[in-house]
Amino acid sequence: MSDKTVLYRKYRPQSFEEVLGQDHIVSVLKNAVKAGRISHAYLFSGSRGTGKTSLARILAREAGCSDVDLIEIDAASSRGIDEIRALREAVRFSPMQGKVKVYIIDEVHMLTKEAFNALLKTLEEPPAHAIFILATTELDKVPETIISRCQNFSFRKISEEVLRRALKNIAQKEGFEIDDGTAGLIALGAEGSFRDAQGILDQIISMGDKKITEETARRFLSAPSREIIEKFLTAVLEKNAEMGLEAIAVGMEKNIDIKILYKMILRDLRSAILLKLAPAMKKQIQDSYSEKEFQFLERCKDSAKPGELERALKIMLEYYETRSRSYLPQTPLELALLAIIGQNK
Repeated sequence: MSDKTVLYRKYRPQSFEEVLGQDHIVSVLKNAVKAGRISHAYLFSGSRGTGKTSLARILAREAGCSDVDLIEIDAASSRGIDEIRALREAVRFSPMQGKVKVYIIDEVHMLTKEAFNALLKTLEEPPAHAIFILATTELDKVPETIISRCQNFSFRKISEEVLRRALKNIAQKEGFEIDDGTAGLIALGAEGSFRDAQGILDQIISMGDKKITEETARRFLSAPSREIIEKFLTAVLEKNAEMGLEAIAVGMEKNIDIKILYKMILRDLRSAILLKLAPAMKKQIQDSYSEKEFQFLERCKDSAKPGELERALKIMLEYYETRSRSYLPQTPLELALLAIIGQNK
């Protein structure tokens, strides 16, 4: 890269309009700012890399907070009652430059019980010039007393389509060439996190090749080849257990990430179903695959019996949920295959 700044910092959103995948939240906050009805406390929850801290900073600026009056606290390292007591003392003083003081407390679920109790007292009677924005990846660990005193916003994982477009845009700005399939593969590996998607792209770009190929992305992510994916799906449609098990075994021999294999199979099954049941989405699906890959999906759609793809997807999803409990990572996929073709009743 011509600029040594890491991508997630360089392309961190600076305005409401630049925030990706959280339109349901952005629209509410923009209207609140416009109407002058900003709450004294917000709670942003959701997966890592979905824009919670970035949107908190944007909201702070839009509310009239200067850089010097924006205080960010990482509750993972400043989690005790002493830190919150210091906050309670400091919050009483008026802003130095802006209209308000904003406190962003990241990973707020990490606070101790005593710290939460101290914070609660401030949230119950906040100074007029203070705004608190709490962020967490584990909402279930935040006390209900805190939740009830905040406006709550749940951040969604960013869709693969939104990530794919964003990655292509960033690569182009950085002077690199990347096609839809490669950007889609990186988006799949990022699991809904814009920061992770940028991090993966950053590391691939650091290899120096101006053209980012799908093969490069596959190697970096330990993703399976299309041959393995298509062999597995062909086995599903042909009810061929040996072929499917062999595809999985080949993948394990190549040290692929079995989770990514599972997700790519799920994505292809879903795409084939949409092609069959929602023809209007054909162009959107086609843009996410190479021509050869799309032709394979078309063949899957045409050869599948009524309801066959839907049943396969349902079974795959059921076994996908058991991955974390499996001693061998490939076992849930093998069992799903056998269940689909009727050999695991």
